[in-house]
Amino acid sequence: MTGKKFVAVLNKKTEVGKVMNALAHATAGLCGKVENADDLGIINYEDGSGTAHWSSKHPFIILRAKNSNQIRTFREALIEKGLACASFNECMTVGGWSEQVDRSKATPEEELEYYGVVSFGDATDLDPLTKKFSLWM
Repeated sequence: MTGKKFVAVLNKKTEVGKVMNALAHATAGLCGKVENADDLGIINYEDGSGTAHWSSKHPFIILRAKNSNQIRTFREALIEKGLACASFNECMTVGGWSEQVDRSKATPEEELEYYGVVSFGDATDLDPLTKKFSLWM
């Protein structure tokens, strides 16, 4: 059986606070797109005191891209392969969600400044697409 994993590719040119926000929002969006929630492998890592610690059993790899265009290309490859993905861009950072939706609609895709994209799927599908990225450190 092929192992599943999460992969995030984040823009190294984006300041850390913004890229962490992008990671959180894109991950939440991705979880809403995965057809079978059980695939996400959410389990309870209960501690010795009986306290619940919910998380995924699958690896979550965080990588960095040199720029927005690398993220755009990665996102396009994910879509082409039919892999679940969610992205976050600059349009999603100013004003409330309604203003962000309007700003997104007014911006052509090729002009979006991507902060990050998150995907989930089989490692055998994701690994060839992520070879050019470095681990986020």
